[in-house]
Amino acid sequence: MAEEILRIEDLSKEFVVKKSLFGKPQQTLKAVSHVNLTIYKGETIGIVGESGCGKSTLGRTILRLVDATSGHIWFKGTDLNSLSKEEMRQMRRKIQIVFQDPYASLNPRATVRELIRGPLDAFEIGTPKEREEEVEEMAKRVGIDVDYLDRYPHEFSGGQRQRIVIARALILKPEFLVCDEPVSALDVSVRSQVLNLLKDLQKQMNLTCIFISHDLSVVKYVSNRIAVMYLGHVIELANKDDLYNEPLHPYTQALMSAIPEPDVNHKRKSRPLSGDVPSPIDPPSGCVFHTRCPYATDRCSMNAPELACADNEKGHYFSCYYPHVLSKVADYI
Repeated sequence: MAEEILRIEDLSKEFVVKKSLFGKPQQTLKAVSHVNLTIYKGETIGIVGESGCGKSTLGRTILRLVDATSGHIWFKGTDLNSLSKEEMRQMRRKIQIVFQDPYASLNPRATVRELIRGPLDAFEIGTPKEREEEVEEMAKRVGIDVDYLDRYPHEFSGGQRQRIVIARALILKPEFLVCDEPVSALDVSVRSQVLNLLKDLQKQMNLTCIFISHDLSVVKYVSNRIAVMYLGHVIELANKDDLYNEPLHPYTQALMSAIPEPDVNHKRKSRPLSGDVPSPIDPPSGCVFHTRCPYATDRCSMNAPELACADNEKGHYFSCYYPHVLSKVADYI
């Protein structure tokens, strides 16, 4: 039995977008709604979905960069939502994040040496000499020449800057890492290098990761399991091979049909979705996907389906009322 490292229970995050004259919330944006997820030690779980589905907010809420509206986040038995500011600061030695834009997340006035050493200075780990040794060792591990450590971020390429961000995130030797679209701002030729680096470091440091991306091929390459999000809800969760070979939810099927097919002899029928994504300020009642679903019935608009297990052996979960209908629809393959 794999060791559980993180468990999310009924997690929700809402942002107030409009207040009354007296400061009371009148309108809220439901970014994350009632998410339940268990992550096991050493695995990488991918989070995919359209822009605005709440995947980045989920990652930031897990790390308490934004506070949850409701729900619990259990990290190795500790409820992160119950920690004080100082207790959460100490917990950040174990959980770190890699942001999407490497340039925006680096202080342009600090040298690379100072940037990587920053977490060690903040927690007063080791002597000054030991810190310098740790910085140089980590720089070598991520592929940065130690002769360049006294340069500034603007002197590096996008891929090199992301290596600096990764080095800074891992210098404290965390156990859990959230990667928030870490390669989407990079050139295609550089993406594979950074992805391979992340995979190698995960094995070397025994990291557990959440990898957030809208690129389905990237998520498949790095992940063990994948959660599909739509309008703040996790609508399907499965092993990556099961999800790609036999998606059960109609939204996941539409996503899979949009993946470019390199084999010209293998033709996949396109399954475009009708309509636009509803506003998270005023989401649909019942199943949040029913306004775009080709199989929706009156039941779908009245009651939201729970995330149910379709296969206990494979751990394939989905939230839809009609799997017997969906499983017969195979023209997306």
